[in-house]
Amino acid sequence: MKYDQIAEAYIQLCEDSAWIDEDFDTSSTEYVELAEAEYQGKEVELNKPFRTPGAKRKFAVYVKNGEGRVVVVRFGDPNMSIKRDDPERRKSFRARHSCDTAKDKTTPRYWSCRFWEAGTSVSDLLK
Repeated sequence: MKYDQIAEAYIQLCEDSAWIDEDFDTSSTEYVELAEAEYQGKEVELNKPFRTPGAKRKFAVYVKNGEGRVVVVRFGDPNMSIKRDDPERRKSFRARHSCDTAKDKTTPRYWSCRFWEAGTSVSDLLK
């Protein structure tokens, strides 16, 4: 059997089977992320940034790392304001931080870049 035949047989088997994982999004071939998890004994929402008043960082977010553990990612300087509505400043920030390659949700760079995307507001991300 050639590789293509094996691949076709496997795809057909998967399509015919009734044991498809409910958390698996077949349209994007990625697992749907959980909305809630437990961090240090309390229920928290994943991937939802929140403000951290009085802390060293302006924002924080709970995410799952590669090992499946829930971690806190803190980001943002509390003494600076986000001036992302100016297109030149937004372009400069995104170039300086290489926002096009920021894909890892466990890094502050990813979340800072999310806040500097065009067409989104900070209040929308914090809802």
